[in-house]
Amino acid sequence: MGNSYFLGTSIPIFLSLLFLCDFVNGLGVNWGTMASHRLPPKTVVQMLKDNGIKKVKLFDADSTTMNALAGSDIEVMVSIPNDQLLAMNSYKRAKEWVRRNVTRYSFNGGVNIKYVAMGNEPFLTTYNGSFINITFPALQNIQNALNEAGVGDSIKATVPSNADVYNSQKNNPVPSAGRFRHDISGLMTQIVEFLARNGAPLTINIYPFLSLYGNDDFPFNYAFFDGGNPIVDNGIQYTNVFDANFDTLVSALRAIGHGDMTIIVGEVGWPTDGDKNANIANAKRFYNGLMPRLAANTGTPLLPGYLEVYLFGLLDEDVKSIAPGNFERHWGIYRYDGQPKFPMDLSGQNQNRYLIAAQNVEYLPQKWCVFNPKANDLSKLADNINYACTLSDCTALGYGSSCNNLDANGNTSYAFNIYYQVQNQNGMACNFQGLAMETTQNPSQGACSFIIQIDSSTSFVGPPVTRMIIFAVFTFLLLLSRTRIP
Repeated sequence: MGNSYFLGTSIPIFLSLLFLCDFVNGLGVNWGTMASHRLPPKTVVQMLKDNGIKKVKLFDADSTTMNALAGSDIEVMVSIPNDQLLAMNSYKRAKEWVRRNVTRYSFNGGVNIKYVAMGNEPFLTTYNGSFINITFPALQNIQNALNEAGVGDSIKATVPSNADVYNSQKNNPVPSAGRFRHDISGLMTQIVEFLARNGAPLTINIYPFLSLYGNDDFPFNYAFFDGGNPIVDNGIQYTNVFDANFDTLVSALRAIGHGDMTIIVGEVGWPTDGDKNANIANAKRFYNGLMPRLAANTGTPLLPGYLEVYLFGLLDEDVKSIAPGNFERHWGIYRYDGQPKFPMDLSGQNQNRYLIAAQNVEYLPQKWCVFNPKANDLSKLADNINYACTLSDCTALGYGSSCNNLDANGNTSYAFNIYYQVQNQNGMACNFQGLAMETTQNPSQGACSFIIQIDSSTSFVGPPVTRMIIFAVFTFLLLLSRTRIP
């Protein structure tokens, strides 16, 4: 057995099962794996099953993850990453991808694959058109390869897109004025028509949180579902940004003659750290509004009824890019270690209880790395903090975040410890030129948790860790000329 650290955050599994209600029909989760220490895939699959989660969206088709899902009957959306879309412009390679990542799992007791996602938000304006010319050919080739393999009737290719592929007309900023973005209008029309011919859905990601992020003028309550700052459009009252955003897409589809298109919400959620509006209270408010609507099949004003929705996300991911914002590493309804962050009810009945946690998680020993109060030379302190935070996740220290109220020594200790944990509590990782020391006294303060990492001998080490190591070496070489660390 591992340490009992954090186990008190969840009620025992046998009691949870007594309270577990029917899962919201059509609800799934996004399972991202950009973490330095990943829970074993079999542990995550068991956690999904324990909580009655029957749909999962992946960001790749990793064989270890797929093997863990085999026999679970969980519906799976596998993905082809953006950097592989160009390769799928070759029909030969598309057929090979389908053989290797789809049909090989098509057996009794295999993986219940339902969708293949072509990239992830490939038409984001921040990509400067990098994937505009290659996404549609890749979509065609994969769906045609699925059809040729005899599985196209049950497995559909789709393109998860950000809501920036459509918008309202500037002179009429209401949902009914929704149109596809001017520069990709023709392309989106082609994609929608191809999806319609193949009976495939359009997948869209909607983030009410981002309406607030960096925009203090946005009406705060409008980001949630409990009413506030309504907008009236042709007699329809919109009381939240999710409905307005979704119906803007419906209007864009109607404008090109496909108002009956099946729409999947591929990502929707609320982060819990890394920004002043990213916290547990707001996340609870958001999910407590979303879940009952899904359970009641409320839909939206222009598309009432059933919606297939995937929460983003399942687990926190400490090596995700923070280019969009520090909150990017904190979308999980679970912590990095599979412990639930807050009570919620996946049945939509507002019977909020902690979800069932990942079982038998093994942790490193209860040791931390903190600032050494006896350190004499503080001239290299800033460089050492910078080094630690470059190679680990210090986003909780940012403005409005959970560790924002620490004093200078606390900030230093947090940075040193998070690096020390990523390095598996290696004693050499707690030196920092004499500025740090190891301790068995938990330095956590209030809402600021100084974590103990998952034992690397029991966690799953995959491609994200490899990329992190490469990045770490590169960064170290850059910093080496400045100072010797740690």
